[in-house]
Amino acid sequence: MSRAAVKRGALSQRDARLSVPPTSIHRVEADGVRVFYRAAGEANAPAVLLLHGFPTSSFMFRELIPRLASDYRVIAPDLPGFGFTEVPSERNYLYSFDRLALTIEAFTQAINLKRYVIYVFDYGAPTGFRLAMAHPERVAAIVSQNGNAYGEGLGEAWGPIRKYWSSPTAENRDILRKTILTEGGTRWQYTEGVANPESVPPESYTLDVALFERPGNKEIQLDLFLDYASNIKLYPRFQEYFRTFKPPLLAIWGKNDPFFMPSGAEAFRKDIPNAQVQFLDTGHFAIETHVTEIAAAMNKFLSVKGIGGRSQKSTHHREM
Repeated sequence: MSRAAVKRGALSQRDARLSVPPTSIHRVEADGVRVFYRAAGEANAPAVLLLHGFPTSSFMFRELIPRLASDYRVIAPDLPGFGFTEVPSERNYLYSFDRLALTIEAFTQAINLKRYVIYVFDYGAPTGFRLAMAHPERVAAIVSQNGNAYGEGLGEAWGPIRKYWSSPTAENRDILRKTILTEGGTRWQYTEGVANPESVPPESYTLDVALFERPGNKEIQLDLFLDYASNIKLYPRFQEYFRTFKPPLLAIWGKNDPFFMPSGAEAFRKDIPNAQVQFLDTGHFAIETHVTEIAAAMNKFLSVKGIGGRSQKSTHHREM
């Protein structure tokens, strides 16, 4: 074989290693809602369902999706009230976490998602844990990135929202509107606890602000703030699910998160003794500063658990 042919072969192998499956965008009707979602990877690969939190959307996974898509079918929907998911006014949608979970369950059925790993962050956690409780057989594993299920994980930043729970007056509602639902309040959620705040890409929180400035959206967010108390009431049931089914779980946590404390990550081990816990020196939106570390931890965790990974592809595509 000529030197040129050898070189072409080496380059071809290198290109194959460096190729990244494209991320595509889609919309599908589910629960009377037009759900927007991003997807990448082979249709028959093990599925990973990415559930975002407040105040963001599937956009938060823009750097994670391509890092997983070579080995997994990766799907990231926008929750109702967020991103580019559209809820018709005639739907008379009730913005509660019970309803969000029902919509995402309908979404998984609409795209024929029968079994999946769930990545949960912030609001995605009570949404995803509801799915897991309702259909434990569908959840192959859980990755919780600052997705809380324990009282000890609630940080002091919840103070104003707790006040709203105990006294849901117009005045307390307006305080949240003027403090949290602002450009400064949103940027703070992204940058608090980050060693170099300027390292957080500004397009992330800028998009969030633009989207919740749409007519009526702030009222949706305030309704969800009030209903978040329902999640805390469900913590004992979430924990019972963990104890009973012991799903493989990786808690990977920005340890400087003002909302969800490191003790919330450690608490998973009370109910799932084999849960893996990893801390990152960053804040709430750990994925904005440590996506490489998160992707590597996920790939290792899921591969060890026999879910996907290059060496397991041929075996586990048939199972998922």
